[in-house]
Amino acid sequence: MKSLQRRLWEAVEPLHAVVYFAPETAAAAKAVGLPSWWMGYFAGRVAPLGPLPEPPVTAMLFGFAPRMVARSLPDAWKYAEPAAVLRSRMDAVETALERILPADAPLDELADLLEQAVTGCDYAARPLAAAWSSVARPASAAGRVWLAATVLREHRGDGHVLSAVAAGLRGLDTTLTHIGTGAVTREVIQINRGWTDDDWDESVGRLRERGVLDGELTLTGPGIVLRQHIEAETDRLAAGPLEALGEDGAAEAVRLAVPLSRHVFDAGAIPLPNPMGAPRP
Repeated sequence: MKSLQRRLWEAVEPLHAVVYFAPETAAAAKAVGLPSWWMGYFAGRVAPLGPLPEPPVTAMLFGFAPRMVARSLPDAWKYAEPAAVLRSRMDAVETALERILPADAPLDELADLLEQAVTGCDYAARPLAAAWSSVARPASAAGRVWLAATVLREHRGDGHVLSAVAAGLRGLDTTLTHIGTGAVTREVIQINRGWTDDDWDESVGRLRERGVLDGELTLTGPGIVLRQHIEAETDRLAAGPLEALGEDGAAEAVRLAVPLSRHVFDAGAIPLPNPMGAPRP
């Protein structure tokens, strides 16, 4: 049975993930002067932290190959200031959600619940979540939903990195354990994370040596246990927002968010499968 933490993530993640696929976001990055989609991605993802170079961004986004991040940062800041990137990104995703979601979507009610959940976030060793928590609350309901969803997903994501590192995994190793569950494929992940075939083979070798992957790149028995441990730790580290909501509040947030996230998928605003491994809730 899925934990309430995981059900909340599945319900809310698509509302955040619109930012990665909406044409409004790509157009906004181009309008502020960023010359490539990936430069817009990395600059937009870390904009609240200021003009960071590649090494700390790779540390936070450890599922990406360092060379891929280095192609975008710090060069992005020669074209646009972080504040301008952040403003354009926020405006773009608000517009995208207002276009995609039904006119009668209960965004105010969902925003109230997600913002309450955010009050339960602990930001120790969670730099991305902490940075996004400092962004001023938007005026629109769509913007409020997106920002709260972003803080919650980065809070969970930072915790996932902590959990994986504590289990002795590197970024690509962690990704391969995810692929080993069947939730995502190499074809979707490798091109979107910048890993070479040599990187891939090296990581596969490490995991086979640990007895985590078999010859078919599926998880072994110990590999399943390891992945379950990482996910359980990720859930545990994401418990604060649920405690702030209470069980009834969390269930209500899931009830409100699920139809909206399904609508996002059904409207074609997010592909399935996707690099985040987010399912249609």
